[in-house]
Amino acid sequence: MTTTATANPGHQLLGIYLNDHLAGATAGAELARRMAVPRRPPAERADLRRLADEIGEDRATLLEMMAALGIRVRGYKVYAAWIGEKAARLKLNGRVLTRSPLSSLEELELLRLGVEGKAAGWRTLRVLADRDKRLDAQRLDELISRARSQAELLEQLRIQTAAQIIALASSD
Repeated sequence: MTTTATANPGHQLLGIYLNDHLAGATAGAELARRMAVPRRPPAERADLRRLADEIGEDRATLLEMMAALGIRVRGYKVYAAWIGEKAARLKLNGRVLTRSPLSSLEELELLRLGVEGKAAGWRTLRVLADRDKRLDAQRLDELISRARSQAELLEQLRIQTAAQIIALASSD
């Protein structure tokens, strides 16, 4: 017997799309938690902790929406993203045994890209919410606004970090 998901290619495509976003949310949540560490200045650390909490909440909200839409979670994508985030820590950054100042800048840029992608995903679901009452359009508007605020915060932190690196480079 054919299921609705199998019979409806649009549902399958939405499932792939949302599982890709879930994978990104998994990696982003891991990265945000790792970035909110004691070696950062207290104000920046507090901002990153709040951001990490919000990203975790956003991931949970995505899971709720997927369930409401009858989209099955593809565990292998989530697991691959989790492993990928861990593997990204091994990148060559000009230092062998210590953390490079570039690592913070690159992590902020990567997280900002992830937040922009998340916002695009919320906007896509917002279009669907106009036709599908299983999604809360007002909640999606709030999530879009929150993603915009998150991107602005990350850009401020990125600019501060870039300025610190440029200051280091010009002192050589």
